[in-house]
Amino acid sequence: MVDVEGARADAARRPPTDDERRTALRRMQRIATSLLVLAAAVFAVAFALQDEVPWLGYVRAAAEGAMVGAVADWFAVTALFRHPLGLRIPHTAIIPRRKDEIGRTLGDFVELEFLSDDVVLGKVRSIDLARRLGEWLREPANAGRVADEAAVAARGVLTLLADDDVEDVIEQLARRHLFAPEWAPAIGRVGARLVAAGQQRHAIDAVLEHATAWLEAHPDALGTAVSDRLPRWLPGFVDRLVDDRAQREALGLLRAIRDDRDHPFRAAVDRALAELADRLQHDPAMIGRVEDLKHDLLDSPRVREFAAEAWASVRASLDAALTDPASELREGLRSAVREVGVRLAADPALQAKVDGWATDAAAYVVRTYRHEIAGVITETVERWDPRETSEKLELQVGRDLQFIRINGTVVGALAGLVIFTVATLLHGVVG
Repeated sequence: MVDVEGARADAARRPPTDDERRTALRRMQRIATSLLVLAAAVFAVAFALQDEVPWLGYVRAAAEGAMVGAVADWFAVTALFRHPLGLRIPHTAIIPRRKDEIGRTLGDFVELEFLSDDVVLGKVRSIDLARRLGEWLREPANAGRVADEAAVAARGVLTLLADDDVEDVIEQLARRHLFAPEWAPAIGRVGARLVAAGQQRHAIDAVLEHATAWLEAHPDALGTAVSDRLPRWLPGFVDRLVDDRAQREALGLLRAIRDDRDHPFRAAVDRALAELADRLQHDPAMIGRVEDLKHDLLDSPRVREFAAEAWASVRASLDAALTDPASELREGLRSAVREVGVRLAADPALQAKVDGWATDAAAYVVRTYRHEIAGVITETVERWDPRETSEKLELQVGRDLQFIRINGTVVGALAGLVIFTVATLLHGVVG
């Protein structure tokens, strides 16, 4: 029942179509014409019998006045839209002949009366835009709808973007922000802070742990790396002893460094890293070597390949996230839209700020494009065919104008009756 009532309400709010307007116009035209035909029939009967039935003179007079009023108003209404009976009588077919002037007048009227600052800004201020928008956005269904539409729009933008253009931008940004500054001082400053904070120790621990585990798992890892350097005249068992000894010593050294937080090797590494960080910041030779390395990388085709790979990865990730309704991106977008709605609905200061932005935007649009907006009306009417213009306007107001014909018929009948009655009374008095 609620759905039926809602459908009826929607139908009542919906503007009638041209076919519906045309049907209503034809119906009213038939009614007005039928009254004229009825008045003519009554007139004919009354005129024929008035000598035998004297009171029919009053009926004849009323019918005669009705015909005069009906014809006069038919002529007036028809003359607005076309030449009555096809006769090119002066000052008829007013709308087709003067449509351009009507369009300019209507455009000027809209510009001066409807697009004035007072009218537009007053309306924008009165609708409480920010609060109503916030109340609408904080509803989960509405927030989801906005987020879904934004995702569709974003995917459309991704489709329109040319890969070569985006890769050019990424490459230019990389050259400007990654390659233009000197690398060595920045690396040195970061390295100095890391060394001062002891962050390098975690890396050293990881390396030592991995190296120790690897040597333990591979007892013959060193192989004959040491014994191959011994003189060939030494017995073979010496080679094996030396190799075993080297393996044990290397493993013992790694374990000692790993387990002793104050081992001299660790201190030596800390000093070497601190010295390297200082040289990267202040040693021109070191800075120059890093810059040479940077320029070699800059001239490498890998920069362009990096831009292409970066864009392809970003594009694929964005497209997948925008396509999947359950993705973190879409969920975050819905949550962000709803949060904006909650804040807008509850924060008067934010509402005032947004309303101010909306008012300023409306003021700019109205003051800058007022004439162009109103000019749409003038230009549209000018493009219309004269006959089409007449038909459009007749469909809009023609049904109401038929009431003029009906009223003219009724008023004419009353006027004819009154005139005849007064004339009859005066004739009786004078006679």
